[in-house]
Amino acid sequence: MSLIKTSSTYISVISVWFLPWTVMAQPAAIAMPDIYSAQTAKQILMQGGNAVDAAVASAFVLAVTYPEAGNLGGGGFLTLFEPNKQSNNATHEPNQGKSYFLDYREKAPLAAFRDLYLDSNKAVVPYRSLVGYQASGVPGTVRGMWKVHQRFGHLPWKRLLSSAIQLAKQGFVVSEPLAQRAIWYQQWIIDKSPIPLNYTAYFADLKTNSIFKQPELAKTLTLIAEQGADAFYTGKIAQQIVKQMQKPESMADKGLITLADLKGYQAIWRQPVQGQWQGRTIVSAPPPSSGGIAIIQLLKMKSLLEESHKPSWLKAEANLPEQAFKAHVYAELEKRVYADRAFYLGDPDFIDVPIKQLISETYLTSRIKGVLLDNISDTESLKPGKLESPETTHFSIIDSQGMAVSNTYTLNMPFGSGVVIEGAGFLMNDEMDDFSTKPGVANVFGVVGGKANEIAPSKRMLSSMSPTIVLKGGQVEMVVGTPGGSTIITSVFQAIVNVVESGMSAQQAVDAPRVHHQLLPVNQIAYNPELSDATKAALELMGYHLKHNSYMGDVQLIANINGHWQAASDKRGQGVSEVFSLD
Repeated sequence: MSLIKTSSTYISVISVWFLPWTVMAQPAAIAMPDIYSAQTAKQILMQGGNAVDAAVASAFVLAVTYPEAGNLGGGGFLTLFEPNKQSNNATHEPNQGKSYFLDYREKAPLAAFRDLYLDSNKAVVPYRSLVGYQASGVPGTVRGMWKVHQRFGHLPWKRLLSSAIQLAKQGFVVSEPLAQRAIWYQQWIIDKSPIPLNYTAYFADLKTNSIFKQPELAKTLTLIAEQGADAFYTGKIAQQIVKQMQKPESMADKGLITLADLKGYQAIWRQPVQGQWQGRTIVSAPPPSSGGIAIIQLLKMKSLLEESHKPSWLKAEANLPEQAFKAHVYAELEKRVYADRAFYLGDPDFIDVPIKQLISETYLTSRIKGVLLDNISDTESLKPGKLESPETTHFSIIDSQGMAVSNTYTLNMPFGSGVVIEGAGFLMNDEMDDFSTKPGVANVFGVVGGKANEIAPSKRMLSSMSPTIVLKGGQVEMVVGTPGGSTIITSVFQAIVNVVESGMSAQQAVDAPRVHHQLLPVNQIAYNPELSDATKAALELMGYHLKHNSYMGDVQLIANINGHWQAASDKRGQGVSEVFSLD
């Protein structure tokens, strides 16, 4: 039995099984959002599991210990790199492996329709897409974990769920951030649902340093361990979900998810979006995520801008504090990316997303023509380019064979819709808010959507989740991602730039101040944790409005820097990271 210590309390976490394994050429590394997922991932790798095994086990642990974002009732994305174990006979170097992307994003129920959240006057009904029974899409997490394990996992499925089951049964120590978020959410939803929600009955008593046990969730996890994903989508758990959806007495408040929705849900293997930058291959999330396209656009536009505007770049750089110049350049690029996001991106099963064109050098060269390096370009008239013919959690893992997993999954808002499936003990998502409830109207994160992301039955809502892997020479150089709603894209972009162009260590790269601009509000730059007084003064003189964000991501980064692996968890969160040998 393994023990960990948190807040002066020891609790059992995992029963350890030892399997034969061979010594590999490189250490393993993890960057996880909490101590329980970190402990789980490390022990699975030490037991002979691969990166996928560690990811699956950690995802289920987070459903227990990180209930505000870790989940069974939500969905997400997973980016995977599998190395080619065969070496090149001529050079004795490993051949380039293969990258994969698994889309286990939630889907709109079959009963959903375009104007679902509009009243008779076509006005958006406040909070209906965020709180209560109609806010939930069909969950994808359990099917996603099952699907990736069936293809790439090594250890038995049942074994991977054992630590999550133990933590649900025996309890875990509630951290101060979790207790504070639970209190905040309880206060936030109190006047936002026309009917009472059962969130309070399950999560109202979370107290810092107390032991939180979840017996209903333990039973649910046990069923999934014994019966696989079918327990959730066609078995007893599916019946519990539908029963809960039908609980409201008023038809106007009943949930939309049916047994047909659950039975029909599938996680999908998609081609990851890939782009070349600074001698590297950026492998990231394709639609229905906007993240991969946006990150590649930002990286490429930055390089193109610096190259094509060299004299004005150097002049502006000399006249502004370094931090202010970076913030301004990022803002100029980011608002163009978010204009494209609102117009072009959505579920590729419903619309044709022009990925190759959006990340092509020709298109991006045209996009930077209006960028001003010493002033703010016009935002209000900024349109998508013309094409020719916060709550989420993330973890990063690389095993000793070089297999890497970058996984981001979510309930959307902290604690999702506020609806707990009674008897099963897990929260449902409120991902329906990630659709365009009405074109031109911003969602909870302030992001404006358009027709491409309007609601339709069985459609997947657009996302900013950006699990990313950076390859150099055909091998993994970085595994990175973060929660943070609309700031996910800009946080991942800045972390990569910090390592590659600013020469930062992994820890410096994730801890550095970050800035964010998303087109609207006009000329607003958000920042966290702090900017220097000189930087603020310079940006305000240019005409920017500055806003301190209390939360801007929780980056989990693994990076190979100068031939040495480093792992870092953002100081903004409570993550745990480690590089370790399996010797």
